[in-house]
Amino acid sequence: MWSGVSNLLELPPAAAGAGREYAETLLTGAGGLRLERIVTLDDTGADAVWYDQAQDEWVAVLEGEATLGFADGREAVLVRGSHIFLPRHVRHRVLRASSPCIWLAVYGEALEPACQALLAGFQQTG
Repeated sequence: MWSGVSNLLELPPAAAGAGREYAETLLTGAGGLRLERIVTLDDTGADAVWYDQAQDEWVAVLEGEATLGFADGREAVLVRGSHIFLPRHVRHRVLRASSPCIWLAVYGEALEPACQALLAGFQQTG
């Protein structure tokens, strides 16, 4: 049996000592394409880090739930199976998260969601 199989929902031992968040790059590709598994291990709250990324991001919650907050005051609640597209330079942070919350995130220079409704409410910048 091939041993290269892993489970995205099983927490790796390294996650236990990672603090609030553990990120693991699963694959990379041309043009800066990157796929990560992110595990949020702590409800974040008001001191959460603001992200203002130079790349587009698509993120899905595989397990748990979280609330993203945006610089303009909007919030988005994501539950198991929810996903959201974040154009580059859309400032956001994790306001609340279950512990653990397991995410799958794709980053790239020019991601284009097949469903334009994913862009609703965001102005493309950068």
